[in-house]
Amino acid sequence: MRKSLFVILCCACCHCAAAQTYTLQQLQDSALQNNIAIRTARLDIDAAKEQRKEAFTKYFPNISATGLWFNANRGMGKMEMHPSEMIPAEMGAMLGQILPAEALAAISNPVSISMMKNGTIGSVMAMQPVFAGGQIVNGNKLARVGEEVSHLQLQLSENEVEKTAGQYFWQLASLQEKMKTIAAVDTLLSDIYKDVDAAVRAGVAMRNDLLQVQLRQNEIESQRFKLQNGISIVRQLLAQYCGLRDTTFLISYQQDSLSPLAAKQDHSQALATTAEYQLLGKQVEATALQKKMAIGQNLPTVAVGAGYTYHNLMDIDHHFGMVFLNVSVPITDWWGGLHNIKHREIAHRKAIEQLEDNAQLLQIRMQNAWNSVVEAQQQLALAQRSIEQAGENLRLNRHYYQAGTSKMSDLLEAQLLYQQACDKHTDAFADYHIKLLEYRQSVGE
Repeated sequence: MRKSLFVILCCACCHCAAAQTYTLQQLQDSALQNNIAIRTARLDIDAAKEQRKEAFTKYFPNISATGLWFNANRGMGKMEMHPSEMIPAEMGAMLGQILPAEALAAISNPVSISMMKNGTIGSVMAMQPVFAGGQIVNGNKLARVGEEVSHLQLQLSENEVEKTAGQYFWQLASLQEKMKTIAAVDTLLSDIYKDVDAAVRAGVAMRNDLLQVQLRQNEIESQRFKLQNGISIVRQLLAQYCGLRDTTFLISYQQDSLSPLAAKQDHSQALATTAEYQLLGKQVEATALQKKMAIGQNLPTVAVGAGYTYHNLMDIDHHFGMVFLNVSVPITDWWGGLHNIKHREIAHRKAIEQLEDNAQLLQIRMQNAWNSVVEAQQQLALAQRSIEQAGENLRLNRHYYQAGTSKMSDLLEAQLLYQQACDKHTDAFADYHIKLLEYRQSVGE
């Protein structure tokens, strides 16, 4: 089959001059811009960036300010004083001679004093961590790993969207090519019908032959209805998936007689470029950092700070500044902390084993995808030969029927075989491109 450029109409009207034509790459780009999974993955990247920026702030001093004003129904401090107990005996005897009896009685009575019924307190503190067991450093590294993971997950989502859009594209192309085959077969049957009808009128053919052709035409019409429904559904799915509002669009693609075989990659080298393998590596890195943070949680922490405080508790303004050193040493936390460290160590070993095991599975997947590409290419070549053979068989049977040496059933069987060969070639061509896309994604292209 010679090279030809097929422009396939994706709507019921095949002569819509205003319809937009899209290539597979354009539809995939549109899907990447409008698909909900991609938008969600991009939001996850934004969230991971903010989390990384939040972790970076832990390097800076922690500054806090506190203010308090209060007014109690009674003083928070209360005490009783006994003046008589505070006066020495000699002075008491002297006062007894000088003061009147009422004053002496008042001195002997206790005096109640209430303090801090209302007041104001304000302070500003700044604390700079000096050593936190590596928790700040490792926390920032872990946040950076989380951001890198979100980018890899976006890549996986993009691969899935491109694959799904490609599957819809080639499914639609396959259905439209089958519709072209239906049109060609319908034309062929119409020609056969004219020839048989003329032969029946001339008395050289039986009317039963004419009925067989009509039955086959009815079958073709039934297949046409089914294909039209299938095209309508796939067209809507592709438009919805790619975010296209106008569903009256065309798709274009280049179909060759035999598409060249894709180049096989070195699977051991391609492994490191795949998003799946890189995600496994990030999991190993993340579990190692989580183990370090668990160790840091059980180490002493050291911080230096400075502060300024003002208060007015005794109706007197008082303010002062200070610097301080804070050392915190966990003691009883080590009991549970050791188990947490062991738990993180086990998780790290599991991540390493999963990386090694899944690396082998990923290479097996690459080889299987390559085998599928080779098989699809061979099926395409076989389908091409089948078209040539079925076409020749149809030509000969038509010639034999016209010469009166074969039956109408043989001619219609040859027509059916030719139609099936064309449909198989269409399916093989679409399947080859889908398998090729899957292989390229499996090797990280």
